[in-house]
Amino acid sequence: MKDAGFGRGLASACLAFTLWGLLPLYWKLLVEVNPLHILTLRIILSLVMVGGLLLIQGNRAWLTIFGNPRKAGLLLLTSILICCNWTLYIIAVTGGRTIEASLGYYINPLFSILLALIFLRERLRRLQWIALSVAFLGVLLLTVLSGVLPWISLGLALTFGLYGLLKKKIELSALESLGAETLVSLPIGIALSFVSFAGDSAGPTLAGPDSLAYLLALPPRTMVVLAFSGVATALPLCLFAAGVKRLPLSTVGFVNFIGPTIQFLIGLFVFGEAFPSYYLASYGLIWIAVVLYVISLRKTS
Repeated sequence: MKDAGFGRGLASACLAFTLWGLLPLYWKLLVEVNPLHILTLRIILSLVMVGGLLLIQGNRAWLTIFGNPRKAGLLLLTSILICCNWTLYIIAVTGGRTIEASLGYYINPLFSILLALIFLRERLRRLQWIALSVAFLGVLLLTVLSGVLPWISLGLALTFGLYGLLKKKIELSALESLGAETLVSLPIGIALSFVSFAGDSAGPTLAGPDSLAYLLALPPRTMVVLAFSGVATALPLCLFAAGVKRLPLSTVGFVNFIGPTIQFLIGLFVFGEAFPSYYLASYGLIWIAVVLYVISLRKTS
């Protein structure tokens, strides 16, 4: 039974990270839609799907948590962080920066180690310190050689790392947590739906319901893709939750890198994004740090 449980867990986790890795192909189909309007629909449709499923199951634990001011405050923070993370990711993919986004998710587990050290007072072993140092050197090298701080990569790692840290304080299942977070995020989604982003020089303007009118002129294919944004959000998270319960930490740590690896390959070979020679040196250091991190996890299992 243990082997069967491990196999099911491994299959669920691998499928979750594979879907997350393939998501750039999905978001690339929505280049005609403003990233913040994609976020609007992602929030609303995820709430409809997840909230509806929870209510059908008779599960109201995700609603009663709002009676606890401390946990409600944490939910507000996690909702803001995950909205920022989703927005950055969509901007990266639709803006031709998928490779840079993959770097963020390579860095994220290493950044989580640093957060655990600072906020949870966890002790790091020598190999983890080395991994952090090598990763920092890789980011520093990329910044120096490119002349630009990789803000998308660092933003994705920062928002998702802090999101994971705060989630440890909220005792809800993945589905319940997503339902509560999207409910808290609903005012953000509604507010963004009234903002027009037409005309880059003018910037965003308050246009009322007409701000989404341009969606009606988009091809039917685009509208169908948008309609499935709730599924694209919730399905990988549910698979991940099912998998992580059955797997040791070392296995989860290894499987975690399936997603950014697929994203990197898609950005390089499918989208044909630029990969300057100096990327090889900086990314090479990040990959070395990832290997050291995985080895450090295996030594704890």
